[in-house]
Amino acid sequence: MTMPTTPSKLHPNPHNAPLWNLGYFAIVTSIATLWWLAYTHIMPVSHWLVFTLWGFAPGSHLGLSLEFFLYDTAKILLLLVLLIYALAWIRVSLKVELVRDFLAGKRRGLGYFLGAFFGAITPFCSCSSIPLFLGFTTARIPMGITMSFLITSPLINEIAVVLLWSLLGWKFTITYVLVGMLAGILGGFVMDELKVQRWLQPFILEAMEKEPTQQYVHDSQKKHGPTIQQRHTFAYNETASIFQRVWKWVIIGVGIGAALHGFVPENWFAQNLGAGEWWSVPASVLIGIPLYSNVTGIIPIMESLLTKGLPMGTTLAFCMSAVAASIPEVMMLRQIMTIKLQATFIGYLWIIFTLVGWLFNSVGPHILS
Repeated sequence: MTMPTTPSKLHPNPHNAPLWNLGYFAIVTSIATLWWLAYTHIMPVSHWLVFTLWGFAPGSHLGLSLEFFLYDTAKILLLLVLLIYALAWIRVSLKVELVRDFLAGKRRGLGYFLGAFFGAITPFCSCSSIPLFLGFTTARIPMGITMSFLITSPLINEIAVVLLWSLLGWKFTITYVLVGMLAGILGGFVMDELKVQRWLQPFILEAMEKEPTQQYVHDSQKKHGPTIQQRHTFAYNETASIFQRVWKWVIIGVGIGAALHGFVPENWFAQNLGAGEWWSVPASVLIGIPLYSNVTGIIPIMESLLTKGLPMGTTLAFCMSAVAASIPEVMMLRQIMTIKLQATFIGYLWIIFTLVGWLFNSVGPHILS
């Protein structure tokens, strides 16, 4: 979006505002239409480029990895621009303090639930969740709530629920959803107790300290709220600043994830982790974390592993770790989180998924029966 953002335009002449607003919404409508067309055609275009134009063999590991790279890179970059701009645009006049204060204190438990619930109903993978996580963080939503969202979002979505229900039954589906929600809610509580907000990168902390209504709204206009042009100015600058910092890491991270995509050795897991020893669960989590898959893509693997005899708890631990964390996500989050916060985040996932695996290795036969 290329609207003027010079300082002289921050306080526009009110007589020109209606004309400027009309032009702005016309441009936004056009860009939104192009964005939607691009977003909805990423998959067929990626498939056509790889298997038709470039001639890779259908089903080949290299072809699937390249298709995955093109699709996921374009999807994440498009989401990054849209979500950061939209959230910053709203944030200019939204009284974030009221939301923050409502969800803090005695209502923290409700906040963790809402963060986890919102994560469950948004169809994002671990990397696609990062733009929203960034937006919530800079809007000063309590850190525990944003972490609840970040943990739960890749684990659950409505498509996954339908697939799980049809493939593995209602008992397994309800169990999976409850475990995913609990992991997010408990994770938010743990992160708040550890006060992990202090371990965000400095530029994120600076963005959190910004007061957009003070920076972009003239004193005479405060009681009426910011103008459309002032909203755009703040949102544009915020989007450009964050995008410039993270776009290269999106490409590098997804590239590594694409190199691993399609090479999950299912038979190896069933043969080496299927005996149910105590160490097989934490080992499966460690193996799953570097891999990169979304929850919809992992469900057929989950069914295959269970069919081949991998215990339920080990299967859950492996698949949830592969979905909730990945090398691409870690590389992107490195631009937002310090090493301390990343280590705490990954360590929590490893512990909670290991406990889930041990628990369901004990009770799994009763759930699947």
